[in-house]
Amino acid sequence: MESFLQHPAVQGGVAPFVAGLIVAALLGRARLGGLAVAAGYAVAIALVSGIAFSPLTALRKIALLALAAPLAGIAIDFALRSGRALALVVAAICGGLTIWVFWSVLQHKAPGEAALLGGGAALYVAWLVAATMTLSAEPVRAGAAALVLGLGTGISAILAASALLGLYGIGLAAGAGGFLLWQMVTGRRIAAGATLTLSAAVAGGLFGAAALFLAKLPWHVPIVLALVPLAARLPVPARFPIWAQAILLSVYCFVLAVIAFLLTSQGVAPPA
Repeated sequence: MESFLQHPAVQGGVAPFVAGLIVAALLGRARLGGLAVAAGYAVAIALVSGIAFSPLTALRKIALLALAAPLAGIAIDFALRSGRALALVVAAICGGLTIWVFWSVLQHKAPGEAALLGGGAALYVAWLVAATMTLSAEPVRAGAAALVLGLGTGISAILAASALLGLYGIGLAAGAGGFLLWQMVTGRRIAAGATLTLSAAVAGGLFGAAALFLAKLPWHVPIVLALVPLAARLPVPARFPIWAQAILLSVYCFVLAVIAFLLTSQGVAPPA
């Protein structure tokens, strides 16, 4: 069993997918099915590197915020009135926390470079939070965006020479896959809310930013991945069943992921 759990495909794919599917099935009617995404990447983090917060390195700060995001999402869904203003406030907070996450890296760079990298990473995370939270009331669109954001980030990170961040991202995608599959099989929508969208945006954004800082991810790849929440808003026929809508929306978003893969491959390829 131990060797089974140590296989990368299990750590980043199978186990997170099963966890996400179980959470969606058990908690969907309680409006907590969006926790499937957090369950996916939490299982991946636990299996790949273990959950620990001391010493508080950049990667452990990412894990801490990724695990805190679903709790904040639950509070927003059940105690606050969600809206554009709240999404912008939450996005600004997440952008600021991104600087905190990578401060140990930024302080060793020249001021101009630190401002550019730190500001860019903060803007990326803030944008993903604001844009993805607009999908909170549309669970199929939110699930498709989370699926492709995780997959696009994870595979790009692997191509950029970070298997650890890659498995984290794929774990996010696997959890979102479980969330989507339950809706596709049952034919019923389950609430996504900020519980899902904030979790996916914070985790996906920080995983991508970490690949930029700590691996070899080209700077323009996050720009492409930032468009995933917009692709999830593209029209689908209302008469389509949920399973068909989920597939079509995922295809829309996956086009951006493919572009990200190609750009990453070209950016990290050795010169001829």
